Amino acid sequence: MSRMATTAALAVMMAATMAAANAQTAPTTPTSPPSRSTDSGSATRNSISANHLLPGQIRATEMNGATVYDKDNQNLGDIKDIILDKDGRVAAVILNVGATLGMGGKYVAVAMNDIKVTTENNKPRFSVSMTKDELKSARPTTFTDKSGPTGTSTPPPSDRSR
Repeated sequence: MSRMATTAALAVMMAATMAAANAQTAPTTPTSPPSRSTDSGSATRNSISANHLLPGQIRATEMNGATVYDKDNQNLGDIKDIILDKDGRVAAVILNVGATLGMGGKYVAVAMNDIKVTTENNKPRFSVSMTKDELKSARPTTFTDKSGPTGTSTPPPSDRSR
C-alpha cells in the first residue's frame, strides 16, 4: 500500500474514533476538587474509548480503491483518496472518474454526505446519486498545496561578492 494511502487510512480511522468518542456522553457524577500531583511533568492525554469498529464506522482501507456506482448500478470509477480537515473530519472524498484501464481519468471531489454506503456480501459498497456525465463535467481536483510559497520572490542579484 502506498504511503499516501496508509496516511489517509490512519487519519480517517483516527477521525472516526474521535467522532465516536465525542458522541458518547459522560456519566454525571459529582466532581471533587482536583488532587495535587507530585508528578509536575505529566501531560493530559486523550484516550481512545473504542477498541473495535462501532456501528456506522468504516475503515479508510476499505474505501481506498473501492469502486463507486451510480443509482443505476453503473461503475463510475473508484475512490482515490480521502481528504481530512484540520479537525480530522472528512472534508472530501476524491473519486477517479472516466478512466479506462487506469488511464485518462480525472479526480473529482465529492462530499462524504454524497456517498451512500451499503453492505453487500459483508463488504461496504459505495454509490452516489450523480451520473458519470455529471462527474466527468465536474471541476477537477488537484493535489497541490496552495498554502506554500507562491514563487513571487525575486532571485538574488547575480553580482554578489563574498
